[in-house]
Amino acid sequence: MREDRLLPADPGTRAVARRLYEAVRDLPIISPHGHVDPGMLLEDAPFTDPTALFITPDHYVTRLLHAGGIGLDRLGVGEGPLTERASRDAWRLLCENWRLLRGTPVRYWLETEFEDIFGITERPSAANADVLYDLIADRRARPRELLARFGIDFLATTDDPADDLAPHAALAGAVRTRIAPTFRPDAYLEPARPGWAGRIERLAAAAGTDIADYKGYLAALENRRRHFIAHGAVSADHSHADARAEPVDNPDRLFQRALTGDITEAEGTAFRRHMMLEMARMSSEDGLVMTLHPGIHRNHHPATFERYGADTGHDIPTTVEFTRALAPLLARHGTDPGFHLVLFTVDATVYSREIAPLAGFYPSVYAGVPWWFLDNPAAIRHFQESVTEIAGFSRLSGFIDDTRALCSIPARHDMSRRLDAGYLAGLVRTHRLDEDEALDTLTALVTDQPRKVFKL
Repeated sequence: MREDRLLPADPGTRAVARRLYEAVRDLPIISPHGHVDPGMLLEDAPFTDPTALFITPDHYVTRLLHAGGIGLDRLGVGEGPLTERASRDAWRLLCENWRLLRGTPVRYWLETEFEDIFGITERPSAANADVLYDLIADRRARPRELLARFGIDFLATTDDPADDLAPHAALAGAVRTRIAPTFRPDAYLEPARPGWAGRIERLAAAAGTDIADYKGYLAALENRRRHFIAHGAVSADHSHADARAEPVDNPDRLFQRALTGDITEAEGTAFRRHMMLEMARMSSEDGLVMTLHPGIHRNHHPATFERYGADTGHDIPTTVEFTRALAPLLARHGTDPGFHLVLFTVDATVYSREIAPLAGFYPSVYAGVPWWFLDNPAAIRHFQESVTEIAGFSRLSGFIDDTRALCSIPARHDMSRRLDAGYLAGLVRTHRLDEDEALDTLTALVTDQPRKVFKL
């Protein structure tokens, strides 16, 4: 890996970017939105299976290999613990098909992880697949060891509202990193989905109450939010088909119909849009940061979903609209003291048209950085130009890694720091910023901004 990777090609701009990057490269990592399993951190079992470490938990990797004609079953997806032979076979498939990752950030992240963690500098191939497998397996790295080595100060997980959060309670004080749950209520806000009444029973049991009506339902959600806050949560995360928030006249009627299963898809959508207003109200009252990332067609391929389940690489972006969709929510809470709303998107067309103008007016709104399909160098550079020109750097969320793969966290943050250093160096070279201002801005983006936005 070359030291100047991702920095600008122009020698003068690169020199400035190098100085900026060197000043922040070793600053602590703040990770306020991710999907690392807290149970894995609690168990702290050594990583002896490179496939389970780098392939099966990372749908960024598996979807690219699947697109190249490799079945997900051959990669261990949905198969449970693999035998060593099955694990080696999956690892060989990655190494033999390394060319499929060319030009993607996935290759960049994996190369960074291989070199920085395991000292691997060879390009993976069919010839060295077994050697690389053994090198990683013999290292027997433990999750908590990596957590400390990576310099992660704060790590948020994503959790069901009915979870007891026992792993978080056990980890508190056991590791230097502050590990916090994130309240993710999506499944409890979509009453037309199959199994919704059963989920409400589970919510009631977790809250220790009966849920007979809409008022009891709201009380149970508020109860669970308090439970999460008591275990260190700082945010509530929401992802639905759209960003719309609008009231309905009689939510209790829709709630009662949902309990009996007698609710249409349209009524379920109306109820969920109403509940986004309630979620904003709760965030305004209890202080949990509200993060919103709509516009994903979940489980696009039915056969893959039936065979392997959700989060296996076939969620596909759609277009999304924020300005009109969020008008009722922001009319009620957009200027509430302490209310924070972070807007993410996988539709890059809305950065300058909607997200930046909203963040450039409402003190509660922050522009979430490029996420998921957009967390690549080209999209990040587009975001830098699209948002900061309109809203400024102070309205950005700070970097979000959004990953299940623990080892990819530092690689992703390092990529962001390099790209931000390059962009700010360009502003210095075109005499729009002094270098001391650029350094102050970069430092804020790395540490101060995420702490401010997520109330750390």
